[in-house]
Amino acid sequence: MNRSLTFGVSRPDSNAKPDISSFQRWMVALCAIRFDLQQGQIVEECYPVNALSPEEELDVAFSSFPDSMSQASTRASVHDCVFFFRIRRRGISPVYNTASHQSGNSDNSGSKGASARGGPVTERITVQGLGNSCGGPGSGAPRYLYGFVFNRQRQDERLRRGGEQKSMVILSERPYSSVFKPLVQIAGPLYFDIGSRALEQVATYVSQWGPPLHGQLMELPVGSISLRAHLPPAHTLPPGCGTPMDDFTSAMAPALPLNRSVPQGIFNETDLFGAFRGVLMQLWVLWELLLIGEPLLVVAPTPSQVCEAVASLVSLVAPLPCSVDFRPYFTIHDPDFASLNSIKEGEQGPPMVLGVTNLFFLKALRNLPHVISVGTSLTTPNRLKYTARSNSHNGNRRLSLQLQLSPLTRFSPSNLLKVARVRKDGPLSLMTEHHEALWTNYGAATKPDTSVLNRLVDAGMSPRTEESMSMVNNEVLRRHFLELTTNFLAPFGPYLRATTPQEGASPFRDPPPLAPFNAHDFLDGLSARGPGKFLAKRLRSNWLELYRRFLEGPNFMPWFQRRRAVAEQEQHRIWQQARSKAQVASFLASMSEVEVVDSFSAVERHLLAEMQMLQRAGLTSTETPTVKKLRSDMCTIFSMLPSDVQQILLLNPQRSNLLQVSGSGVQNTQVGSPGQQCQESNLGPPLAHHQPSPLGFQTGDVPKSSLHSEELLQDPLDLNRT
Repeated sequence: MNRSLTFGVSRPDSNAKPDISSFQRWMVALCAIRFDLQQGQIVEECYPVNALSPEEELDVAFSSFPDSMSQASTRASVHDCVFFFRIRRRGISPVYNTASHQSGNSDNSGSKGASARGGPVTERITVQGLGNSCGGPGSGAPRYLYGFVFNRQRQDERLRRGGEQKSMVILSERPYSSVFKPLVQIAGPLYFDIGSRALEQVATYVSQWGPPLHGQLMELPVGSISLRAHLPPAHTLPPGCGTPMDDFTSAMAPALPLNRSVPQGIFNETDLFGAFRGVLMQLWVLWELLLIGEPLLVVAPTPSQVCEAVASLVSLVAPLPCSVDFRPYFTIHDPDFASLNSIKEGEQGPPMVLGVTNLFFLKALRNLPHVISVGTSLTTPNRLKYTARSNSHNGNRRLSLQLQLSPLTRFSPSNLLKVARVRKDGPLSLMTEHHEALWTNYGAATKPDTSVLNRLVDAGMSPRTEESMSMVNNEVLRRHFLELTTNFLAPFGPYLRATTPQEGASPFRDPPPLAPFNAHDFLDGLSARGPGKFLAKRLRSNWLELYRRFLEGPNFMPWFQRRRAVAEQEQHRIWQQARSKAQVASFLASMSEVEVVDSFSAVERHLLAEMQMLQRAGLTSTETPTVKKLRSDMCTIFSMLPSDVQQILLLNPQRSNLLQVSGSGVQNTQVGSPGQQCQESNLGPPLAHHQPSPLGFQTGDVPKSSLHSEELLQDPLDLNRT
């Protein structure tokens, strides 16, 4: 690891102190943890103080050190290791803290969510005919902490047990790995150079950053160093990030363009090719397992390798937010281990992706249906590249060999002996020797795309060449799976499409609701239409089962709710924009009296909604252009009504106050006065003198009692009806 970065970090002004609220827009805490021979893992320092509950401090401490078995091969006197973990938050209030809530308002345009704009309240979507799915943000789902660790193991014969271990950890509720991984590589060595002062120093730098801008490239200064990081779009963040639903949908377009410079999901910077180089043919199987939320155990020799593999798997389904509970580095001390260890044979495991280095999990979690081993051990010179599939029952896994078809794969007869052992022992064969393989009984619906594999470049063993070629290979793989996921989600488009006002129609009426979704009807229609041109040549005959399992899995409902909220918000924006540009007089000319009254009520509803939005924002005395336009339209329509209808409408004090505005208000006359109307220079005569009645009479000839009855039926906002 390059530790020279610390020499370029200048110290902040001695008088500068971290601003806690600004700091918590990015992080929860910075911790220094020491492994004590008598007491075990101990949190020595935590900044800010009391940022974690006692339960969380214990969980963080146990997750911040590599398992002893995973580092047995190193012989260096000082070994630095960087990895990250994800744990459930415990012992905290379920209410989001102020800093976390405010940070979400900084997406792209910095605007607030739909509810803060007076837009429609997001409906609660249910998939009719199918079981419940996991909820998204704001649904009461658990929140998580991401811990980015810089661990140092130092061998010293003068110390007990011949060495010591310490870790410096960055904790956040946001999976900004493109920011926190390079930052912890700066902060970690700095901590080992100057001690606990490094925590406050790093916190000072972080508190000087602006709020997170999702989907944008940010320049984040750390002393004399500047981190350039592209944050993932807000709608791709997984549930449990400490962000309300409004922040996930604010400033989002209905569909983001596939811009290569913009990451389409979290962990976009991971080395996908390097993590799964030995099992590239099985990426399509793994993509399906993540898509439908199957439990998966990922085994690797070191924490760095296993967390890279888990993060790469999560990024594989982008732009779909991964609602599966993924743990990049899982230990036996995790509180969830007890429930996982109690899973009996034949029981369905929870939708989780567990990354482990301790081979004890192969026995403890032997009932998990899918196991993959990746990475290389320093004690294993050659890598065996194959995949094993389990087709048996009663817990005995019989493996059938599937050789790699990629040009990156090398085959030699000596591998046959190893294959025979793997076929006999299954995943337990990893106890004696590490090799890369996949054990699963899942029948994939997607065919591996050999044309994509043939475009990958084998760089050989040169480290410099291998690094540059990995970047090329990662780009090829990510573009393919991004296109694959996007096309897989395309059939849901009609249910997520905003409608626009028809040309010549009044934009003041309520927009039609989005198309209702029924799972059975969707599957029947999809079966008749087919999966589409892109997927048709890449899917097997059981492709419809993949959609059914996706609908039942944990990923569908949170994604569908977010996209539905985005469509509703976009529809609200489109209709609001159309109302601001509409010429009311042109619509009134062709309307009947009842339709004009309906338009008056609709404008009144929209005006009240805008005013309530301003009130929630603390801007009661502010009048936006939208409010001014709606006031003007309301008065214009009011002036076109007969005087007796005006009198009835003004019986509502709230409505009367809305019309009594400067320059266009109602005259301060007693209710019932025939001269009461808005004072606008462009107002025409009352509608009763030139508009036909919907009943076929001239409005002027209709008795007032009939006209009043017709109006009362059409005026749902009149609170003084009798």
